[in-house]
Amino acid sequence: MQKVNKLIISVLTTLGLYLLSASGAYDTLERRLTAGSGMQRMKNVTVAASTSRGQFSMPAAAPLAGFVPGGTNDGTQAQTEPSEEPDPEELSAETEEAVTGEADSVLETTIKGGMSIKNETQYWVDAGEMLADGPGLSLPSGEAQILIIHTHSSEAYTQAGLDHYEASDSNRTEDTQYNIVRIGDELTEILTDAGLNVIHDRGIYDYPSYTGSYSRSGEAVEQYLANYPRIRIVLDIHRDALGADGVVYKTMAEEDGVCASQVMLLVGTDESGLEHPYWRQNLALALYMQNAVNQVNPTLMRPVDLVPQRYNQHLSGGSLIVEVGSSGNTLQEALAAVRLFGAAIAPALCELVGE
Repeated sequence: MQKVNKLIISVLTTLGLYLLSASGAYDTLERRLTAGSGMQRMKNVTVAASTSRGQFSMPAAAPLAGFVPGGTNDGTQAQTEPSEEPDPEELSAETEEAVTGEADSVLETTIKGGMSIKNETQYWVDAGEMLADGPGLSLPSGEAQILIIHTHSSEAYTQAGLDHYEASDSNRTEDTQYNIVRIGDELTEILTDAGLNVIHDRGIYDYPSYTGSYSRSGEAVEQYLANYPRIRIVLDIHRDALGADGVVYKTMAEEDGVCASQVMLLVGTDESGLEHPYWRQNLALALYMQNAVNQVNPTLMRPVDLVPQRYNQHLSGGSLIVEVGSSGNTLQEALAAVRLFGAAIAPALCELVGE
C-alpha cells in the first residue's frame, strides 16, 4: 500500500511539474515577482476613512512598512504554492479558466435567491436561528473596520460599449479601471459615504498565474489584520464564471429601472479538513447582509453558497467572498449590481458600529 501511495504521489508531482514547465509559469512568475519587489510601498492601497463617525486616522506608510500589495512582504520571491497542502481553490481556478474561454453564445439567467442557502457541505445549519441571533460582531468607531481585497484581481467582464481593455487572458485584464478592482472602488466609495472606514487593497494577486493567488492574498490579509487588529469584516470581491460547452451565462437581477447582474455571497467551511473556526460566524454575517439586500432588492442576490473549502476565510471572523456578476456580464451591469448591493448593506453595517 505504501509503495502504491508513493507511486501516485510521484506521478502527480511529475504531471504538475510538466504542466507548469510547459506553460512557463515558473519562469514568468519568478520574473514578475522579482520585478515587483521594488515597487513603491502601498502604491495600490486606498484608505477610505470616513469623518462622520468619530476621528479616524491611519498613517500613510508606517503600518504596512515593508509590504508590497500583490507582491512579497520581504523583498524575496513569494511562495507559488500553499505551504500546508494544495488548496482546493486552486483547482477551482483551473475550472474557471476553462469556463471563461471564448464563448459561442452568452445567455441571460436569473438565479432565484432570496433568503436561501446553497449548501454544498454535509453540515446542517439553521438559517432562521442564525438570522434571528444576528451577525455577532460590532464595528469599532473611529478605526479601520472593513478590508476589501481581490484575490483574483485581474478578473474582468465581457467587453461592451465604451468598456474596452487590453486583455491579459480571456475576460481578464490588469487595467484596474475595467477589472474587479473597479467594483471594489465603487463599493469602497459607497460604504465610506455611509460613514464606514474601509481599506481597499487594489493590488494584483493572480497575474501572471492563478496558482498561488490565495497564498499571496492571504499573506496580505494577515499583514492588514496584524497592523489593524480591529478590522472586523474582510470582503474578497470576485466575479463568477458560469457556463459550459461554448455557452456562457450572465446573471441578471429583475429589478425595475436597472440593468444589473446578480450578486452572490460565498462562505467557506472546515469540511475540507483544514482548520476554520470562524465559518459559522461568517455565515451569520452573510445571512445578515443577504437579508438587508433582500428587503429592498429581492432578485439581486443569488443563494448564499456554503462550500467545503475555506478560501482564506479562516484568517478572520467576518470574512466573505462576494461574487459580483459573471464573466458573461458587462462592467456596467456589475457596477449597477454593486451599487444596489452597497446601498443596501451600508446602513445595515452602520447599525453594527459601536462606541
